[in-house]
Amino acid sequence: MRTTTSGHTAALRWGVLALGAGLALAACSGGTGAGSAGGGGNSGKKATTIKLVAAEYSKDHTKAFWDKFATDYKAKTGNTLEVQIVSWDDIDQQSSTMVQNNNPPDILNLNAYASYAKDGLLYSADDVLSSSVKSDLLDAFVKSGTYNGKMYGMPDLSSARAMFYNKALFKKAGIAAPPKTWAEFEQDATKIAGLGDGSIGYGLPLGPEESQGEFSIWMFNNGGDWKKDGKWTINSPENVETLTFLKSLATKKLTQNNPGKTNRQDAFDLFASGKVGMVVGFSPLAATLDGAKKVDYGVAPMPTKADGGEPQTFGVTDYLMAFKKTGNQDAVKAFYDLYYQKDQVNTFIKAEGFLPVTKSGIEQFKSDTKLATYLETLPNAHLTPTDDPTWDKVKLAVQQNLGTAVTGDPKAVLDKLQKSAEAGS
Repeated sequence: MRTTTSGHTAALRWGVLALGAGLALAACSGGTGAGSAGGGGNSGKKATTIKLVAAEYSKDHTKAFWDKFATDYKAKTGNTLEVQIVSWDDIDQQSSTMVQNNNPPDILNLNAYASYAKDGLLYSADDVLSSSVKSDLLDAFVKSGTYNGKMYGMPDLSSARAMFYNKALFKKAGIAAPPKTWAEFEQDATKIAGLGDGSIGYGLPLGPEESQGEFSIWMFNNGGDWKKDGKWTINSPENVETLTFLKSLATKKLTQNNPGKTNRQDAFDLFASGKVGMVVGFSPLAATLDGAKKVDYGVAPMPTKADGGEPQTFGVTDYLMAFKKTGNQDAVKAFYDLYYQKDQVNTFIKAEGFLPVTKSGIEQFKSDTKLATYLETLPNAHLTPTDDPTWDKVKLAVQQNLGTAVTGDPKAVLDKLQKSAEAGS
């Protein structure tokens, strides 16, 4: 996820995904005794050392957690866990190189798994997850981690989005409560923009950093999706209506200048300056605002197109996928058994500022009132189709082209993306 201060453009930080919501690898070897990729199972000598290549979510916590985890893993199993932490800037290229060189780690922490599953390189949950662990995982993440009927992407943490609003600007504009419908949202944005003095109704980021995330949460709240019944629906009537609505906000000057080129972090910075009435955000933004103590803000569910609609959220998760290597299955299973213990997985998630991936985790995190809005919607979170091996290419096309709809034809933009997705399937 890259935080999802980049889910996966930075890796999800705190709430999302954030739903992204690295690894700094040199040409490294697989775990000692782990054998080569492609075999799988426990035929022959069992591995006593396995390797984890993990994304760096934060300088302060990621390495510290995994180093301690390796110590606990050794004490519990007698096996050795080699840990390599790599930045999100390098993870895609370096992990791809490792796999291409037939030298993947035993466990890889990344935000996409389906292409590896398609190539038959990964263990499924049936091979390495205990039934108690799988039954505790949130259904939304089981679904996102499932390719061709089997789960291969084991979630490590999650993030979700919600509507942030500036209480001071709301009060000044005479707005009593956050909007529940798109009509109310537009009215409120109009009132805030009308305050003058540089006030912006809504911070709209449709630039290349993560436009697919911004578009996702709006489309989900209009009954749209990227795929339905196994087919791409990027240019569905609902999605065309959604993108047309977002364009109209810019046309009516309810957003900042150039929303088609504005990245998410830029929108966050504007909100943090106190000039923006509303923005879609997640926990890392909340942490920034809490630290600066300059903006009195609230967090609310997303407004829906239809009056009375059930608010939907955009979720993000990253995965801990396991590569089949001769003799490593038992050691990999022991890794998951330990990671999904409540005192492990939830400790990691809390330290990194994200959201839980388990039902028991939701119960544990409920004591934090600041997470209430996220936790209420998380079990039913919508995710991008990470279970489709072509999603990464589609996502890149969306990031590079969606923003052109602000000054162009929304339908034409989505038609082009639809054709691109279908051609890659």
